[in-house]
Amino acid sequence: MRRNNARYFSNKECEYYPCHPAGEEEEFNCLFCYCPLYALGNKCGGNFRYNEKGIKDCSACMIPHGRGGYEYVMERI
Repeated sequence: MRRNNARYFSNKECEYYPCHPAGEEEEFNCLFCYCPLYALGNKCGGNFRYNEKGIKDCSACMIPHGRGGYEYVMERI
């Protein structure tokens, strides 16, 4: 994976890096720090849940941060 190009960006100096548990930290993609699929609700295709207040919790989802995430997000939007 080419580093810091249009499909991949890693900000290891971010105070929240990595914001999700990451198996392969070297592959963690920060490009979609805020997932553009969030607004799709339950149709985003990610690993999410709704908490007790009805708020979508995407903290277990690695789709936008992993290998192939850019392509997945672009297909969905």
